[in-house]
Amino acid sequence: VQLQASGGGLVQAGGSLRLSCTASGRTFSSYFMGWFRQAPGKEREFVAGIGSGGSTFYADSAKGRFTISRDNAKSMVYLQMNSLKPEDTAVYYCAASWSLATRPADFGSWGQGTQVTVSS
Repeated sequence: VQLQASGGGLVQAGGSLRLSCTASGRTFSSYFMGWFRQAPGKEREFVAGIGSGGSTFYADSAKGRFTISRDNAKSMVYLQMNSLKPEDTAVYYCAASWSLATRPADFGSWGQGTQVTVSS
């Protein structure tokens, strides 16, 4: 599956952004989809994931502020980010895995990333 992320930008602390990820391929609904982020000098980290049936999983840093969702009919996955903080600044990536996963190594397909910058 090929992925393309979009929706990043510059936002003030406390603001919101909605990231989108478009997938190509007829088997999109079968994938476990994840959002990751990578800040300069840091490792790529799991942010949120959603199973084919809609079960959701979040990193502690995202709980209560971020919401992951998917539209299988449109082959899209979204990340709604509210109450953004400067520490959320990173390049955000969408990724696909054949099974539930949170480690980057377990995801076989990656989008190109979209920059999110949160100013204080």
